Amino acid sequence: MPDMPLTSDELLTTTRSVRKRLDLTRPVPLDLVKECLEIALQAPSGGMRQGWHWIVVTDPEMRAQGGDFYRRSTESYLSNAAADPSRGAGTGSQVMARVSSSSAYLGQHMGQVPVQVIPCITVRSAWQAGESQAGLWGSLLPAAWSYMLACRARGLGTAWTTLHLQYETEIAGLLGLPDDVRQGALIPTAYYTGDTFHPRCAPAAGGRAASRPLVDSTAGPAMPAQAADAWRLAGRLRTTAASTCTTRDGSPSRPDGVTLKGPDPCDRPRSRRLIEDR
Repeated sequence: MPDMPLTSDELLTTTRSVRKRLDLTRPVPLDLVKECLEIALQAPSGGMRQGWHWIVVTDPEMRAQGGDFYRRSTESYLSNAAADPSRGAGTGSQVMARVSSSSAYLGQHMGQVPVQVIPCITVRSAWQAGESQAGLWGSLLPAAWSYMLACRARGLGTAWTTLHLQYETEIAGLLGLPDDVRQGALIPTAYYTGDTFHPRCAPAAGGRAASRPLVDSTAGPAMPAQAADAWRLAGRLRTTAASTCTTRDGSPSRPDGVTLKGPDPCDRPRSRRLIEDR
């Protein structure tokens, strides 16, 4: 159960991307991670298919190898960002410097984070040119965000990251994932240092990043008349270790002790369980 007295608004506005404040030395109980993931399974998915899979990496060697891929991708990203003045346009240099420093820190320490959670989803066929992927990822990412909210309510810090996807094929090989399972994010999970977190503010204070304001879309002359009443947000708007999982069809576990969990054994179709300790 949540152990932090947060209102709904406080939870939504203070679930921040935690990087430098992740406690790399304090173990995170796997039961607590499972509890957060059970909350995530309540999220919506297209057609109630629930085609998601949750890879929870706790094995030190695997965390280190995955962390090295993330470090390489982060270094490449930050190098390209530094050479491109258009990135971060309209934001304060002090804020961007802090964001870059924070990202670089996580890049160097991702492999030391106690728990790495990788939400995945089954892709049933190859993508055709011009085909939309919104329906697919819209059936995974809300659940991943729910996981992060559940972690925040239980005193854990997380960060939304996707830079590891530059090496998605290599990481899939490391984890023993089949070709039809694609990764959506990499969420470092740990207790955090310090007391609490604060909402982003506008304008920024003390160098903190500010949220872009909610803008009345009727102010834009290019908006069609039928959208006169609309509003637009002007912003960007396995367990590993001693545990294993089973495949979705119940077949034996895959190499490296990392496999996919099958359907929920419960009669109710509300969710599919994700981790089974053996």
